[in-house]
Amino acid sequence: MLLVTPIRHVYPHPPSLCNCMNVRRAARAVTHFYDEVLQPSGLTVAQMALLRNLDPLKPVTMSELAKSMRIDRTTVNRNLRPLADAGLISVNPGKDSRTRVITLTATGKEALGKAWALWEEAQASIREYMGEEELSKLTELLSKLEALAP
Repeated sequence: MLLVTPIRHVYPHPPSLCNCMNVRRAARAVTHFYDEVLQPSGLTVAQMALLRNLDPLKPVTMSELAKSMRIDRTTVNRNLRPLADAGLISVNPGKDSRTRVITLTATGKEALGKAWALWEEAQASIREYMGEEELSKLTELLSKLEALAP
């Protein structure tokens, strides 16, 4: 049974005239919310996303992972380091000296499983806060915005 984390208030800050700033502020707020809910797992939402994207693609090069997640390689590299240090992933040389292959370890799969239940709680909280109709529209609008980048 999920224990839905209540979202207590609407942020009283007036929107910016800049659409980009509004999207960035919303992204930071949502990231903070998910990080708070995931905190007992020891993972951030960014780390969980990396682990989640490794699972179906394993083994994968850093470039492939960055491309599939639409983030740059330096960000992937920086975010993978603590996961490798914790034994949640393994990073090995690829077919040539320029590539590294990343694999989710058994410990990583276990950590992802623990974080998943908390992630579902965050999802349920957002769904309850937004309502199905608004959340569906938000998802549609975010996909439309994401299409701005090739």
